Amino acid sequence: GAVGGGRVPRGEKKVREERGHLVLIDETGLFLNPTVRRSWSKTGHTPILDSDGGHRKKVSVIGALSVSPVRHHLGFYFRTLVDGYFGAAEVVEFLRALLRHLRGKVVVIWDGGGNHKGPLIRDFLRRNRRLRLVRLPAYAPDLNPVEAVWSWLTWGRLANFVPDDLDELDDWAVEYLVQLKCDPGLLRARWGRSDLPFLTPLVKQPRLPASQ
Repeated sequence: GAVGGGRVPRGEKKVREERGHLVLIDETGLFLNPTVRRSWSKTGHTPILDSDGGHRKKVSVIGALSVSPVRHHLGFYFRTLVDGYFGAAEVVEFLRALLRHLRGKVVVIWDGGGNHKGPLIRDFLRRNRRLRLVRLPAYAPDLNPVEAVWSWLTWGRLANFVPDDLDELDDWAVEYLVQLKCDPGLLRARWGRSDLPFLTPLVKQPRLPASQ
């Protein structure tokens, strides 16, 4: 059905029919200027963030949240670029690395950004027949749980953080994303914050212990 202002393309049907990995992909940018959130401090002592407000350099991040076809395990894969940008060539390299980790058919769902289409992407598809691409509806970030990952990272772990430089920002971003990758419960929570009820049956819930 219609969710979040648009109808999700045939992603679920393809995954079920082909028993492939479902993968949702998105990109974001992390800036030296902090994401400011309300915080605690002693009475009369206003917290001060030592940032000049003028830095536009960033760490670019691409992330992929996957669901395995049989056991429905969640996985997370990512790559960062310090003071760089994920154009079509960089996206192709990420897809190539992703296919090395995921066996069998893979269905990727992502938005219609310019770096997700064009001759480089089409050529990669021709060379990798086990990969299918499905486009999200326009203006529907709530349909991609990777958006919830970015919110957790920027508004949670990195909120009010002022790094010395891009390398330090990258180090901490990688540290937190590795923590997420290794925490199935946290991954399930990120997925649960998206508007993808049609995918809920694909995610195996933990078995509760029998009552005594």
